Order: sequence, then structure tokens, then C-alpha cells
Amino acid sequence: MAKTALITGSTRGIGLGIARAFAAAGYNVVFNGLEENGEEIAQGVGQEFGVGTLFSPANMLEGEQIRQMVAQAEEKFGGVDVLINNAGIQFVSPVEDFPEARWEMIIGINLTSAFHTSKAVWKGMKARGFGRIINIASAHGLRASEFKSAYVAAKHGVVGLTKVLALEGAPYGITANAICPGYVLTPLVEGQIKDQAKAHGISEEEVVQKIMLHKQPVKDFVSVELLANMALLIASESSKTLTGAALPIEGGWTAQ
Repeated sequence: MAKTALITGSTRGIGLGIARAFAAAGYNVVFNGLEENGEEIAQGVGQEFGVGTLFSPANMLEGEQIRQMVAQAEEKFGGVDVLINNAGIQFVSPVEDFPEARWEMIIGINLTSAFHTSKAVWKGMKARGFGRIINIASAHGLRASEFKSAYVAAKHGVVGLTKVLALEGAPYGITANAICPGYVLTPLVEGQIKDQAKAHGISEEEVVQKIMLHKQPVKDFVSVELLANMALLIASESSKTLTGAALPIEGGWTAQ
């Protein structure tokens, strides 16, 4: 019987890349996102890879919507075997000017939602004696950068939550790990490159090398494929002793 993966924020970018990889590996996939064509995206991936899919527009700021999403997944597929907490947002500002509403939103979507999803799938994973919780954190879950107070706080929190889940899940076959990527070249980041080049009056290549990848010894973006392959490894049956880890995939950034 095929396993089921629920991936938040999976209608674009990193989440969509991971969702496609899990579908290609034969998993049923529960998609989540705010895109109006989310249902169409889910159905398209399902048809391409011959797997079952479900789309939920659950708002990651609303705990009740998250619980309903998990309940729908369990009803359709019999359970959630792999939970990937990927949904996240960013905002950059000096702390003295940081909008309080933005702080609350970033903490809510990037951190609190991972608590709600994990709690919602926990009972089923525990009963089946198998579960994989994979949190997409960030290199900023291990290191700080200026002007990113909410994001860094949230991602450090995600790493801490991951460790607690790993300890509590160990007796029941539930593992929890965090993947901590550096910059990933998604359409969102491509837009940021163009905006920064215009704002600073420099070339896009200079933005990449001197701003975005400045802290990485390997001057290249992390690929979505690498993140997806890592997630598939963590999700496998053979990874039962891989738990409580914060796995950096960031070109050597945190080795310094």
C-alpha cells in the first residue's frame, strides 16, 4: 500500500519540487497552498505520476484549518506517513522598525504551524508505529543574519521543535529531522535578485555572488532536487535511526 506525504506550501517553489519527487517515488501527496489553481496543480501531478492527490487551501495561521486538512488526508488515504513542514514567509527589516504584525505572521506560519501539523498527525503515526516529520528549516535555523529577526527566531524554533519531536517520537517509530538549506534558486528568489540589482545599481551576478552567496564557500545555489532527495532519504524505512538532526545543505556556510 502506498504511503502518503503531506507537504505544506507545496503549490510552488521548494514545496512543489519536493511534492513532485515524492509523487515520482510512488507516494500519495497532499498538497497545500494559497494558489487559486492549487487543485489543478495537485491533479496534474497525480495524473503525471499515477498517484493519489488531495489539495487543501488550509491557512497556516489557522490551527482549525490545519486540523481539518489532516483529517481530510486521513479520511482519503488512511493516514499521513510523512509530514513535511515547508510553508514559510520572509520579511527583512532592522529590528527597531520591524512591523509587529509581520513578526506575528512569520512566527505563525514558519513555526507555530509546524506545531499544529505535527500534533494533528501524531496520534495516527503513533498508532501505526511509523512516522516521518521533516521540517524545512534554514541555514538561519543554525546561524543569524542582521535584519531577519523574525525569520531567524522562527527557524531556530523549528530546529528546537524538531529535537523535541524526535525525543518524544523515538519509542513509537516516529522520527523528526530538519533540513537547513542555504539559498535555493526558486522563482521567488529570482525576483529578489532582479529587485536587488535594480535597488543597488549592480548586476544580477554581483547580487548573487556579493550578497546572496557571500557567506557560502561553495558559490552556487542549493538545488530543489537535492532537498527533495534528502527528504526522500529521511522518509525511507531505512532511516529509522536518523532523528533529531538539523542537516545543513548550504554550501559550507555553517562549517565556518
